[in-house]
Amino acid sequence: MKQVTCILIGAGLRGGYVYSQYALDHPNEFKVVAVAEPDPDRREAFSKKHNIPQGMQFESYKEILKRDKIADCAMICTQDRMHYEPVVMALEKGYHVLCEKPMSPDKEEIIKMGMMAKQYDRILSVCHVLRYSPFFSKIKSLLDEKKIGQLMTIQHIEEVGYWHHAHSFVRGNWRNEKESSPMILQKCCHDMDILLWLADSSCNKINSFGRLTYFSEENAPEGAPEYCMDGCNQRDECPFYAPRFYLEHSKAVEDGLVYAVTDYADSEHILDALKKGPYGRCVFHSDNTVVDHQTVEIEFENQVTASFLMTAFTNQCARRIRLMGTKGEIKGDMEAGIIEVTEFVSGTKEIIKLYTPTKGHSGSDMSMMKDFVRMVGEGKKGKTNADISVESHLMALAAEESRVNEVVVNFKQYTSPNAE
Repeated sequence: MKQVTCILIGAGLRGGYVYSQYALDHPNEFKVVAVAEPDPDRREAFSKKHNIPQGMQFESYKEILKRDKIADCAMICTQDRMHYEPVVMALEKGYHVLCEKPMSPDKEEIIKMGMMAKQYDRILSVCHVLRYSPFFSKIKSLLDEKKIGQLMTIQHIEEVGYWHHAHSFVRGNWRNEKESSPMILQKCCHDMDILLWLADSSCNKINSFGRLTYFSEENAPEGAPEYCMDGCNQRDECPFYAPRFYLEHSKAVEDGLVYAVTDYADSEHILDALKKGPYGRCVFHSDNTVVDHQTVEIEFENQVTASFLMTAFTNQCARRIRLMGTKGEIKGDMEAGIIEVTEFVSGTKEIIKLYTPTKGHSGSDMSMMKDFVRMVGEGKKGKTNADISVESHLMALAAEESRVNEVVVNFKQYTSPNAE
C-alpha cells in the first residue's frame, strides 16, 4: 500500500494527539502533510512533531481548503458545531474525510453531509471508534454466529465517571449544548451506533428521559466560591475539587485531561490555569446545561428492544452490556475485557477474556485509524460508512427530541424529508 497523505484540521486532543499518533507509529503508511489550527502554540508544536514546513501550516481551515487538493484525505477534528463547513469543503475538493464525532448537532447538516459523500463518491468516515474495539467486535461475532439464538433484548450502560463528567461536561468544551451538542449526541452517539450495529436493524421508535439534576446552583454548598481556589471550605469533602483532581488523580495525566487545562503539565502551570480558567470553576457555579443522567428506550424494526442508561455518578468510566436471546445470554464489561456467554439448554457458561488496552477507547482509536487508512489507500470496505453514521446520529437527536418534548418518537416520521 502506498503512503496515504493527510491534512489535519483542528490540532486539539483528538486530532493533534490521538488520531495523528498513527502517522508517528506507522510513517510508511500515513503522513500528515499540513495542519490548520488557530492556536499558534498548538499549531507550532504539532508541526514540529510531524515535520510540517512553515508553508503548510495554516491558521484557518478556509485557507487550506481554498487551495488545490494537496493530500489524499482530511481529518476534521474541530469542535462539534464547526464540522459541517470544513467537511463539505473537503468533500467538494475531492478529499476523503475522517470526521470526529458528532458530525453536527444540526439534523439537516448531518443528512446533507451523508448525501454529499455519495454525490462526490468520497469516503466519509465518522469516529465511531467502539466498533473497532476487541470487546464489541467479539460480541458482534457471537451474535452473528447465533451463540444466543435470536437476539431479543439489549441492556447497555455508559458509566461516564464523576471525574470525567466534571471535566468535560460541567467545566469543559461540551458543558453547554448551545455551544456544542446535547449529551446524548456528544457523548452517547458512540452507544447509539453500537446499539444500531448489534441490533442489525433500523430504529422504529425511541423514547427518552433525563435531566440536569445535580450540577446546578441550587446544590452549591453554602459559601462555595465561584472558583475552587478562592478559598473553598468544602475542599476536603468535595470530590470535584479541581486542584486535587488535576494534580493527584491518575486519569488527569493518563488520559491527557491536564492538557485541556494547560499545555504544560507541571503543578505551577496547572494551578495558575485553575485560578480563573474554566477548569477551575466550582461544578455548581458553571454555565453547564447538558444532562447528568439519561435513559433511552429503543424499538428496532426487527422487534429487538434496547435500554440504554448514561450516568455521571459512577467511579469508573466504563461500559457494560447484557444481550438476551432465545437460546442464551451475553454479559460484558468492556473495561475489564470480560464477556460471559450462558447457554440455556446446557447451562454452561463460557468466560472470554480479552486484551483491552487502558488507553484510546480500549485500543479502538488506533484500530479505527488503521481501517480508515486501508479504506483510503487500498479501497477496502470499512466497518462503517456515512449512511450508518447518519442514522445513528439521527437516533441520538430523536432521543433528545423525545426527552425534551416528553413524547415517543416515530423514527421514520422524524427522519422523513417533510418532518419539521
